Amino acid sequence: MQMFLVRTIVAAVIIGVVSGIAHRMPRMGAVLLTLPIVSIIAILMTWYQDHDLKNLSQLSRETLILVPLGLPFFVPLAFAERFGIGFWAALGAGLFLATLTIGAWLIFDPSTS
Repeated sequence: MQMFLVRTIVAAVIIGVVSGIAHRMPRMGAVLLTLPIVSIIAILMTWYQDHDLKNLSQLSRETLILVPLGLPFFVPLAFAERFGIGFWAALGAGLFLATLTIGAWLIFDPSTS
């Protein structure tokens, strides 16, 4: 339970800091979002919990594949102002696109056969 609370607090602090910086300096917020801060912390905490390198290797391989598949999420938000669509529509479209790409990988991934 204690580790869960530590992870929750760390995640909340990261989200708060990044969103605060992004509000004042969008480019710096984007730089922070591209850093794998959460991935590094999750990997460290996973290692601390069970010292299973095989599991961490699998986690890293899956993440390496899934990060690019999640990038379509940002496309509608990046062009929302240019195309005159609102925040909620762009957010919904981004979630739809990311769900489509990640879902297709989960369904059609040959390694699960």
